Amino acid sequence: MVFPKTEIEWAERAAKHLKVELKKAELTYDQLAEKMKEHGFSETKASIANKLARGTFATPFYLAALVAIGCKTVKLEDI
Repeated sequence: MVFPKTEIEWAERAAKHLKVELKKAELTYDQLAEKMKEHGFSETKASIANKLARGTFATPFYLAALVAIGCKTVKLEDI
């Protein structure tokens, strides 16, 4: 298993991972925004799209998004 070597690579892989999990859960950005409200986040479709496109988001956002999606486990080799 090869891990990213730079902060940018980590960010890109985390964003890709979140997109993959969204696709698996068959959720849209709008639906994720609604689910994240349950976890204290005020996100919109646009704010989520921007964060995932840039690959820059805080760890609390990433973790809350995974919980909102219904992801129960994360394997480092999947990121």
